[in-house]
Amino acid sequence: MNRSLSHSPIGIRGMGSYLPQDIRSNEEVARRTGVTADWIRERTGVRARHVAAPDEAASDLAASAVRAAATAAGIDAADISLLICATSTPDELGPATACRVQALLKAEHAVALDVSAACSGWLFAIKVAHDWLRADHTPRYAAVVGVEVYSKFLDPEDRATSVLFADGAAAAILGPVGPDEGFQDFDFGSDGTLADQVLIPAGGSRLPADATTLADKGHCIHMDGRSVSHFISATFPRLVHESLARNRLSVSDIDCLVAHQPNPVLLHRLGRQLGIDIPTLVIVGDEVGNIGAASAPYALTAAAGRHALRPKDRVLITVFGAGMTWGSALLTWSGAPAVRIAPTRSNLPERERPRYDHLTQRP
Repeated sequence: MNRSLSHSPIGIRGMGSYLPQDIRSNEEVARRTGVTADWIRERTGVRARHVAAPDEAASDLAASAVRAAATAAGIDAADISLLICATSTPDELGPATACRVQALLKAEHAVALDVSAACSGWLFAIKVAHDWLRADHTPRYAAVVGVEVYSKFLDPEDRATSVLFADGAAAAILGPVGPDEGFQDFDFGSDGTLADQVLIPAGGSRLPADATTLADKGHCIHMDGRSVSHFISATFPRLVHESLARNRLSVSDIDCLVAHQPNPVLLHRLGRQLGIDIPTLVIVGDEVGNIGAASAPYALTAAAGRHALRPKDRVLITVFGAGMTWGSALLTWSGAPAVRIAPTRSNLPERERPRYDHLTQRP
């Protein structure tokens, strides 16, 4: 191992996100699920969901997000030595969607692989990339992208899932950063006994596609909403408390808390219980819904893009998702820029359009 690089902190050099152009409003979702738009807003806080076009796959969204992150970092695709895609809605069961992304980017020098840990996947992939770069012999860059196209796996009449899940992608470029910057602490866990709480049951080797699985909507997301809510309510606070304890910090030492975005109303409530105010706790699920593995990096991109992060800010990242899986990371921000690719057209009524007042602009 190269001694100088082995001691170089690894952090984020650039962030990027991409949202599909079409938007599905609460009114549209309500018409199919038997609830009202007001019910959706009050119970979930979600105001909009971006929806991939029929010809857009996960790799298309992911490639756009990586391009944006690379632009922010000031590098070319040829500079990427490792490309990891975190998704639970891949282009195909095989090959890895990361290989599709590599081809779209023409990132010919990149090793490409997928990480599958549902909504926790991006942070799991960050850990892989972090350790890969620390062990490499020359300073290189890794691209880590979270992406989901949940709209293609939803039963539009299922209230538990259709009101929450949506499409999007967000990516980070990792590389060497300055002293006292970058990632300092990781922690992860899984409990496979809870795997049935949220899943796409058919299409794999246990229930291959056939007429029965199609008729039973086995290729759609199935979720026990009550059990998942209980899991999040227990896991999110525990992740925060354990990370703070490991690093001998208090809540007041955290400048920015980035979490997976399962339900903005639930996240608001848990943040209040933890004593974390909204400028510190980044909430973007109202804008985009639950975009799975893209949720945490999208929130981090939003915070960086809206200047809510300053160099040397201490960022706590927490994720939790199907599997069940969870993880946390402590990051000292390097001042990395962000590029957000936003849709150019919206069919969302004015009163439904996302509000952006939950992040405080800081000089």
